[in-house]
Amino acid sequence: MTRALITGCTGCLGSNLAAALIQRGIEVVGLSYKNESQIALKGLDVEIVEGNILEFEGLRSAMHGVDWVFHVAGIADDWNYSAERVYETNVMGTFNVMSAARVANVKRFVLTSSAAVTGVPPQPNGAPMNEGNKFNLAPRDWIYGYSKVLAEQILAGFVAQGMHAVCVEPTALMGPGDHHFITGTLIQNAVRGDLFPFPEGGSNFIDVRDAAQGHIAAAENSEPGERYILGAHNMTHVECASIICNAVGMPFRYLRLPNWIIPAAAEGVGILLKMGFHLPLDRGRVYLSRRYMYYDNQKAVKELGLKIRPFSETVADAYQWYREQGLLTPPRSSQKTTPVYKTEME
Repeated sequence: MTRALITGCTGCLGSNLAAALIQRGIEVVGLSYKNESQIALKGLDVEIVEGNILEFEGLRSAMHGVDWVFHVAGIADDWNYSAERVYETNVMGTFNVMSAARVANVKRFVLTSSAAVTGVPPQPNGAPMNEGNKFNLAPRDWIYGYSKVLAEQILAGFVAQGMHAVCVEPTALMGPGDHHFITGTLIQNAVRGDLFPFPEGGSNFIDVRDAAQGHIAAAENSEPGERYILGAHNMTHVECASIICNAVGMPFRYLRLPNWIIPAAAEGVGILLKMGFHLPLDRGRVYLSRRYMYYDNQKAVKELGLKIRPFSETVADAYQWYREQGLLTPPRSSQKTTPVYKTEME
């Protein structure tokens, strides 16, 4: 029987990947920090091993008898951490996990990178980005994205030495299990009836369960060194939020922000973060919000058989999971109304 280890198994992607592997009859070992919440693993037969991706000896021990390694762990909410901590976790952590996997003679290694490695669209209204696009920002403008560029460079070095390792590059993940409220914050905001302030621009979302299947397909079918963008739905910010509000049964209210205000807002966010304020985004993401961060998933569709489900289904399932876990803050008004679409200050 195949035995797979998942770093970051308690998170949204790691837990859904564990569920998908178990469904295929694969034994799952989950590497978890001490006292890490396991709410997303409820009901799953996962062998939990306490460990840290920055501690090599523990990693080597955890990989005993393991055939596949999925390195999912990393810092995605980089605005909550120093740049040094992000690089240590996402870059040196990758080196440690891959070093331990090489010593353990792991057969297949899959790195969860990010579509962020492609940077931003060279043309404002250009074609969606694909695996051929290169990171084209200063590191400080997207620390998370640059940390994943460096992690992929580390993987390329191990591949050159003969390791069977591949990269998958998910776009924004949404679905059941996001107890850290990374993209789930949008659902929470909708439930509370918050006003959504949006500039022009857009992003790409994929259901975390579809991304998990993409990880497994990459382990099974890809050649060493390959890279696959795991994306699904290109949507404007307004389209995305309207679907979310409709799914949770709350009115959709948004404030259209002019593009000229974004640079000043970004610098303001940067200052507040340096002063110690806790915000749900950072300077770089405010800058990026006015871009159309759209991606082409055709390589993964053709070579991995990537399948995607409707975004409305993803949101509905995530919302139901949050309700079942009791994680949502109640709406500001106990009286729900029929969803409406309201534009303010366009």
